[in-house]
Amino acid sequence: MTMRALVLRVQRGRLLVLDLEIRQQVVVITPNAQRFCRGNIIRIWYNGVMTNSIPPQISAWNIVRLPWWNSCCSC
Repeated sequence: MTMRALVLRVQRGRLLVLDLEIRQQVVVITPNAQRFCRGNIIRIWYNGVMTNSIPPQISAWNIVRLPWWNSCCSC
């Protein structure tokens, strides 16, 4: 599955994002969290499993920053 999301917060090993389709905050577990900045629009690939927690959590297979709306930032 894929998700298009806005990065709200970057922490070591995880991102807090806003899923742009369903307007829900989601925690994304990824070892590459530090590559992204607050405000980035990203596409996330994951296996479709989402925890039943608040906010829900997913584990990402891959994440890319989408080129539109985004400028490179100094995090």
